[in-house]
Amino acid sequence: MERKRICPYCMQELEEGRAQCPHCGRELAGRNPAGSLPAGTVLAGRYTVGDIKSVDGEGILYRGVENTGPFRVTIKEYMPLTLAAERGKDCILRPKPGSEVLFKTTRMDFADLYRFIQRITPANGLEAVLDVFEENNTVYAVMENPGGCPLQKWLEEHGTVTPQQACAMLEPVFRGVEAMHQVGLVHRGICPANIRILDNGRARLTGYATVGLRTAGSGLHEQLYEGYSAPEQYSTAEFEGRYTDEYSLAAVFYRMVCGVSPVPAAQRLVSDSNPKARTVSSAVPPYVSETLYLGLRLKPVERIQTVQQLFRALSEREYAEELSRSMEALDPPAPAPQETRAPAKAELLSVRNLLAGILILLSVLIVLILWGLLSRQNDARPAPASSEPDSVSEAASEPVNETVALTPDLVGRDYDAEVRNNRSYINDYLFYVTLEYSNTVEKGRIIRQTPEAGEVIQKGDTISLVVSRGPQMMEMPDIIGQTQDSAVQELAAKGLNATCFTVVNDGSEAAGCVVSASEDAGTMVEVGTTVVLYIAGDAAASAPGSTETPPDTEGPAVGGDAVQDGIEYDTD
Repeated sequence: MERKRICPYCMQELEEGRAQCPHCGRELAGRNPAGSLPAGTVLAGRYTVGDIKSVDGEGILYRGVENTGPFRVTIKEYMPLTLAAERGKDCILRPKPGSEVLFKTTRMDFADLYRFIQRITPANGLEAVLDVFEENNTVYAVMENPGGCPLQKWLEEHGTVTPQQACAMLEPVFRGVEAMHQVGLVHRGICPANIRILDNGRARLTGYATVGLRTAGSGLHEQLYEGYSAPEQYSTAEFEGRYTDEYSLAAVFYRMVCGVSPVPAAQRLVSDSNPKARTVSSAVPPYVSETLYLGLRLKPVERIQTVQQLFRALSEREYAEELSRSMEALDPPAPAPQETRAPAKAELLSVRNLLAGILILLSVLIVLILWGLLSRQNDARPAPASSEPDSVSEAASEPVNETVALTPDLVGRDYDAEVRNNRSYINDYLFYVTLEYSNTVEKGRIIRQTPEAGEVIQKGDTISLVVSRGPQMMEMPDIIGQTQDSAVQELAAKGLNATCFTVVNDGSEAAGCVVSASEDAGTMVEVGTTVVLYIAGDAAASAPGSTETPPDTEGPAVGGDAVQDGIEYDTD
């Protein structure tokens, strides 16, 4: 592909080496701070870097443009502040001395995360990842530009909403998070700053990051969100799972219907003083308040386990009440309240009563012993023992709800390594396993389970597991030159998805036909992969020459809340 340079502001073609756009007059040189990529840098021969949007402990987020379109994108560069050394003019990123291994490991985690997301996007409710590639000794993820504004800003302008409105707005996000969980991914950064409200009123989730960025003490400069990050994210010793995202979604919903965010988890771990939603706002229905209470519990085992359960409970009163009853049945009995300290005279009386009771009990025991000895002497066979004390003893020692438990969360786990021979599972449950092809779930990992995690189950019952056989592979057909409809249909017949972008046509291409694709013909690709098709636009309508700057609908930076010299920095 021919390397060309596009102005990231007016999206007109630039001559190599120019520091100023001749079309819009915008300066490129010196727009980004030292250590970052200069504005106008071309990556992978097809993406031009623009201004910095935000910086976090994991990397830098740039505005950008796809050169062959052109169309606006967002580019995430892996650049961990604690592990990367200062970058020179060659743009090559080098690790700090002594951090080489951790730098390489976390870089691989970054690449794997975005490649997994690329496979399941574009999906409803998730910001689509269009491309992932390596360059400059680091990794870049290219994402769509969803537009809209952050939920945080939207709430500041519109105030609280009803639970019904919140469910309608957040439904795409719930579905998107569910899609992530099905492939074993956990977002860990769900908060109003990372949810964008589009023009149609629906929400879309952004702000992907590796586990290191969203866990305190990981070695990266962590980025946690007070009020929305789950308690287990504040310690590297705690396991994070699907219930972590469930906590964050419950916190976002709490903010939308109450007008305030929940008390930060780190503070709640010291002294839990988070009020119920109905206490903050009397307009919140009781079943919604109770659902949010269950979704925001500090201990993961006591919390609603899945986002599906949370959304259904927030949407349906009957299901919410049923879920609340089932979870209360599993709670250990509350300890009896301690009596208020009585006066000294009453204490003395209680001690005397206790001593008297002990003396009476000893007397009864002596009488029973003597009676037993006399009975043995008088009868040839021993007298039958009283069954009442035994039955009382048995009843007293019998555990409560010993056979009742919550279904463990097994989705995303490696069946052979983590479940198959795990005594904590096989001693309590039977497993029925079936295999299924999956282009999103790694081979050997559990795709789904029945019953779902968090449902009430009897120990000894069977849990059905669907385990991934890995992806089916398909040869990429040659669709260059075909019409858009024909290419999309051929890809669909082979189990491949298509996303189409219209590109500028200088008159050399047939309008409405495929100019290029993100996958080369003849290569093996996974079934279910999304192939980006670049469609030639109408030559008369798309010929270059216009100097009008396309509107930039982007809002504040994801996770950032401070602006200086046009650059938004994260302040968490």
